[in-house]
Amino acid sequence: MKLENVLAGYTSGSRARDGLALAVLLKNQAGGRLTVATVLPPVWSPPGPARAEETAWRAYLAEQASATLAQARELAGEDAEYIKHTHRGSGRGLVELARRRGVNVVVIGSAPGGGRGRISLGSTADQLLHSSSVPVLLAPRGYGERPPAAFARLTVAYRRGPGGDAAVKDAARAAAKLGVALRLVTLVVSSGRRARVEKEMLARMRDQAATDLRTAARGPRRRLSVEAEVLEGRSVAQALGATSWLAGEMIICASSATGPLRRVFLGDTSIKIVKASTCPVMVLTRQT
Repeated sequence: MKLENVLAGYTSGSRARDGLALAVLLKNQAGGRLTVATVLPPVWSPPGPARAEETAWRAYLAEQASATLAQARELAGEDAEYIKHTHRGSGRGLVELARRRGVNVVVIGSAPGGGRGRISLGSTADQLLHSSSVPVLLAPRGYGERPPAAFARLTVAYRRGPGGDAAVKDAARAAAKLGVALRLVTLVVSSGRRARVEKEMLARMRDQAATDLRTAARGPRRRLSVEAEVLEGRSVAQALGATSWLAGEMIICASSATGPLRRVFLGDTSIKIVKASTCPVMVLTRQT
């Protein structure tokens, strides 16, 4: 997985600052370059007298986009490229732009209305997380107010299978590039009260998860510091709360195996992880 070419989607407002702060952090630590883009809606050209109104509206949108990018420039500095792009959907516009410019990852902030320190998925994220040809990185609400000085660790939400193994390899390369530790976690979600047979099944699941993690960790261990943990809880959120998270943490999730090849496609468990996470989450494209 490459991280040298980062695209940040930016709109006016505090939530866009969260994604931009995360994109700047990634660009700086990976030693790459950053493009900041704002997506404009297309303007329909009406016939007759209404054309003057269309011209005025087009000028207004261009002015607003320039102001938005000027705000982004104040936050991210001159060491980035700032561009406007026209598309009917902001997420699909970023997908198109990422493909045209050959970027490695798209970064956005949380949608409005989400809880502080959490990730909320809106229409932009939904479009990206079901069609992007490059990984998508999501910032929690408020991330831009006190971003960490650097990434400290990558944590892979691991599930045995080709997709999970590919995610470990990608994460290992990213961890080596960023100079951080790598952790593999498997979530075991159980109900509250359990009959004896359910307890025995849970014990087998826990043992199998531990075995899978040890096997997955063997590959990158020569080059990296690799931890492995089984996280258990009555929900995905409770399981994630069963361990500690560093200020400079990033979670990495594989796409669903039912999605299109070489595209991001968020599965049910990954959606729950994204919504329960208190740190940025990167969703990879499906590789196998």
